Parts: sequence; structure tokens; C-alpha cells
Amino acid sequence: MSENLTVIAIDGPSASGKSSVSRMVAKALGYNYVDSGAMYRAVTWKVIEEGLDVTDTEQVLALIHRMKIHFEIVDGAARMFVGGVDPGNAVREPRVAEKVSIIAAIPEVRQLLVAQQRSLTKFGSLVMEGRDIGSVVFPDTPHKFYLDADPAVRAQRRTKDFQAMKISADTAGVAQALQQRDKLDSSRATSPLQIALGATVINNSHQTLEETVKTILDHIKQSGTRRGAMRVQ
Repeated sequence: MSENLTVIAIDGPSASGKSSVSRMVAKALGYNYVDSGAMYRAVTWKVIEEGLDVTDTEQVLALIHRMKIHFEIVDGAARMFVGGVDPGNAVREPRVAEKVSIIAAIPEVRQLLVAQQRSLTKFGSLVMEGRDIGSVVFPDTPHKFYLDADPAVRAQRRTKDFQAMKISADTAGVAQALQQRDKLDSSRATSPLQIALGATVINNSHQTLEETVKTILDHIKQSGTRRGAMRVQ
């Protein structure tokens, strides 16, 4: 069965504010929030928990083909359960962050998770954030945004995130890790990080979260609700 619904695609590199902004936009619109990056982190977490080598593609593929995935909407956000377990904040740990780009670069992993991401329209209209939402997952949505920020600002934001989780991290090390992540995400052969065709680019280095959210909501409002509907098979 097909239905009319709206998908807001918000892409960008790590620590560009995607998660916080997307959550706020979803809440303002009454849509479900989806963090696609958390799905790749969840798979990476599972690989690590199983004691597997993330660079051993054969082992990783064997794992994803046997593991069971399902989603639930909790407080307006999609949560991915792997083998009946919600990894929670464990997917944010440095050990996962350091390896996720390797897992995300495997074409079969991306194919599996893109299909899962598209299936979430069964829950209704979405605000989905990631790195290839506007370019690959939902290229037909008229609402595409690309968030970015200066490298130093992004490093400071990510360091604060780690501190909030009581994870030791220094800004210089975080900046280097982000630079490496950007390089891996932008250069991978399958679904690289890029600005989707027709996306509105927002550099929020000097904006508050509220200002960035307002920019997005104003743009959506100006584009008209009729353009927001997309047909999903």
C-alpha cells in the first residue's frame, strides 16, 4: 500500500549538530525522528561485542545476515534493537566511533540498513539525519538540508558530548578523529558523504540550535506543504 507522507532529510558530517537539530525539528512538526548513523553504530557495536575484527568483511557479513533487527518508536524517536537488545548510549563510545566508518563502508551493510531506513515510513512522516539521506535513502524528498560547521567548532562540540557522557577526551585528539572520519566518509565508494542535489546548506558555526531549527522550519514552510508530500511504495 502506498501513502502520502513527508520526509525531512538532514545530512552532514559528525558534530555538525544534526542530531540535536533533527530532534527539535521532528518535535516541532510532530514527526518521528530517525538517527540513521546510530544504525551503523549499532552494527559496529555488535561486531565489537562479538569479538570480531571489523576489517574482516566476511565475518561482518556473516554476522549481519544472522542477526535480527527490529525498530520501535519510543518518545517520538526510532530505536533499533539488535537481537532484541537496544545498545543505548554504548553506540556513542569512542571504541565504536573509531570503527564505525569501516563498517559503514561495506556495501552490503549499507544496502541492508538503507532498506531498513526506508521501511521506517511505515511509522509515518520522518525527520531523518545521516550522511546519505538526501542523496541515496530519500533522494525524491523536496526537503533536503546539509548542516556543517567549522572544524574547530565541531571538535569542541564533540568533546563536550564526550564529557557529558563522562568519557575522557581532549579537543586535539577529537579534532584529529573527526578529520579522519570525514576523509573516510567522503571517500568511500558506496554512498559517500556529499551535499545532495538540491539541498539547502547551513553552516551553523555561529548559530544556536534554535536558530538553525528556525532556518529549517522557515524553509519548509516557504516551500509549501504540497511539495512536502512524497509517494512511497
